[in-house]
Amino acid sequence: MFWNKEMETLRGKALEDLQVKRLRWTIRQAEKVPFFKTILKEKNVSADDINKITDVSKLPFTTKKDLQGGYPFGFMAVPKKEIVRIHTTSGTTGKPTVVGYTRKDLDNWSGLIARNMTMVGLTDEDTFQNAVNYGLFTGGLGFHYGAEKIGMTVIPSGTGNTKRQIEMIDDFGVTAVHCTPSYAMHLAEVAEAMGNTLETFKTGLFGAEPWSENTRKTLEQKLGVTAYDSYGMSEMYGPGAAFECPERNGLHFWHDCYLIEIIDPETEEVLGPGERGELVVTPLVKEAMPLLRYRTGDITCILDDECPCGRGARIARLTGRSDDMLVIRGINVFPSQIEHVLRSLPEVGDQFMVYVDRINHLDEMTIDVEIKKEYFSGELKDLETIQKKIIHALKETLNLRTKVNLVEHDSLPRFEGKAKRVIDRRGDSI
Repeated sequence: MFWNKEMETLRGKALEDLQVKRLRWTIRQAEKVPFFKTILKEKNVSADDINKITDVSKLPFTTKKDLQGGYPFGFMAVPKKEIVRIHTTSGTTGKPTVVGYTRKDLDNWSGLIARNMTMVGLTDEDTFQNAVNYGLFTGGLGFHYGAEKIGMTVIPSGTGNTKRQIEMIDDFGVTAVHCTPSYAMHLAEVAEAMGNTLETFKTGLFGAEPWSENTRKTLEQKLGVTAYDSYGMSEMYGPGAAFECPERNGLHFWHDCYLIEIIDPETEEVLGPGERGELVVTPLVKEAMPLLRYRTGDITCILDDECPCGRGARIARLTGRSDDMLVIRGINVFPSQIEHVLRSLPEVGDQFMVYVDRINHLDEMTIDVEIKKEYFSGELKDLETIQKKIIHALKETLNLRTKVNLVEHDSLPRFEGKAKRVIDRRGDSI
């Protein structure tokens, strides 16, 4: 029912004609927002100037700071009485970003989620446990309504009370779960401690934070699922804007609903396929809150090779965010790079924490790393060998010397929502 072959495999002139038509509509919708009306006039550009898809480069960029400046309803293009739901973003400083939805927006969004879940083989025969926050965070209700649209049996478990979550998985015969990869790791640890093998599981949908291929392997081994990556953000409806197909080689962006570009985050130059940079997204069907060339801050690239599934518009899995990037002694470091190294070492457990300090005017990075129980013998010589191995592996990848502290299993914080693994304390330095 939600496999729209004609739309999902659209190519060439037919795709460009659709995108141009919808981009013109989006610009006209954006002109109802004072901010966009002003900057479009300043750039002397209108919907009539869009004749081909590359003309999107004539439009101005939009940033999160712009959206925060319009708090609370400054970016709405419809009367408030037409807005039937509000979400806000999390994890920012200052005022949050407010996102509004019309009834049509909610129908479009849940339809995209349904497409994603159908694409990976989920049907109305599945029982789906949605283990994410159901508050203003878009992940909860977004996946909930998409799963209901398919006809799945939905368990809105939310986060926390992990032992009870595991009991529900058994009691209700849960076949698919949605949560952050960090909470999935915690779920696996608790299940293992309970002696529960989660036999009914088959599919895991994970997103809201970058995660590595090594994390995928660990989750699949521990949970017994096939793990799929999900991408989205509140500003573009929420999760589900892009999703992995069964090939699991990049995430398909729904090209009928979003126009994507990759830019150099410093120069704002548009980059070509295969060139890694900042993802810029222009939603093409949003009524309540249209956006033009929204700078996501997420680092990826566009893949231009054909996917065997037949769908188009793929991006590579994210390597981090431009605004999450750490600069340590002049070297750019993404937390996802650290995670990738640690997950590749058999001695390392599932949790780590990164601390960045400025000591005597020099940046220093310290990583607390949990060691698996079987390797934490307490013998100083053995621990020193593991410590040196980790330091060497990190230096090979990061080209950076780091300090590593080995800690016992289950001694670092666990996260039910987005993992907060990096604490940058340089701002406290004098």
